[in-house]
Amino acid sequence: MPGPREAWSTGDRALSAGKLMLAWVALLWLLEVVDVATGHALDRFGITPREPSELTDVIPSAFVHFGFAHLMSNTLPLLVLGFLAALSGLRRFLLVCALIVLVDGLGVWLISPAHTNTAGASGLIFGLFGFLLVTGFVERRPWGILAGVLITAIWGGSILSGLAPTQTAISWQGHLLGLLAGVAAAFVFRRRVTPDSVEGSWSPR
Repeated sequence: MPGPREAWSTGDRALSAGKLMLAWVALLWLLEVVDVATGHALDRFGITPREPSELTDVIPSAFVHFGFAHLMSNTLPLLVLGFLAALSGLRRFLLVCALIVLVDGLGVWLISPAHTNTAGASGLIFGLFGFLLVTGFVERRPWGILAGVLITAIWGGSILSGLAPTQTAISWQGHLLGLLAGVAAAFVFRRRVTPDSVEGSWSPR
């Protein structure tokens, strides 16, 4: 018989996911306000490829943006995709995000063009898209498959355009690496559903 912690209602999950993503986005906006107020001092936390000292910026770079227009373009997809991904459990969601940010950041550091500075939440957004796209198929969950199809219908065109190497104003490398990291996260943190557990459990592979 499931205990209180296992018997979370859909409303509880949605409320927790919503609070987390609103707080996440609020933090990004606060950081950009600080960045502008300090003459864009936080831009140095972006990733400059293949500089050993820049490895410390792999994670902070996902929280820094180059202006409010950059941040605004990332806000809505991060809110929506993050909310949907967090519905499967906050701990799992945070692990998925950590994997995406780490793999994406290291990949950008390794393969992006020299003398560039890459920052922003778009790598994470592409990763969450990849995670939501395949996790329903990986776990054989009809609702997850449906969610992946709907997300593709809404954002698929934007995702494809963001992967085009011809776009010089964006880091298509970061987008591609984030997408691949998100797909990998769907396998690494896939859940096993047991007859006596509505929640299921995830198991690293």
